[in-house]
Amino acid sequence: MSYSERWQELFGPTDGGPAMRLASAAPDPGTGGGGPGLKHSNGPWTSASGTAGELRTSTETSRAALGPGHEGIETGAAGLSSVAALKGVLTSWEERLQSVRDECEQLKGTLLTVAKEMGETDAAIKTSFKGVDGADKADEKR
Repeated sequence: MSYSERWQELFGPTDGGPAMRLASAAPDPGTGGGGPGLKHSNGPWTSASGTAGELRTSTETSRAALGPGHEGIETGAAGLSSVAALKGVLTSWEERLQSVRDECEQLKGTLLTVAKEMGETDAAIKTSFKGVDGADKADEKR
């Protein structure tokens, strides 16, 4: 018996009225359910964490390259008012990129935690249904 069938048996309508449904169960025709149900896997969370980590690394690489790219500007353009403005822009961009880097670092860890928790939750739910399936087999033997 599938999880959806077992769920329907336990929580389905007894008089043809509304019933609870697993998010992963396909809706019955004519019930107004739209599209496929919600399904979960930890792949997207792990992938998003990896992307946040990559963005953190590339942001830090770019931030670190800003300083050396501006070396010698103050001496080469001494006396120009644009030097002060350029220094202000450099500082502003370094701070922005540092904030993005730090946010990506935090997101990477959070997304990995979600992937782990969701995977553990899925495993626990699957195990709990195995207990229900085992009870069915014991009932059949009686």
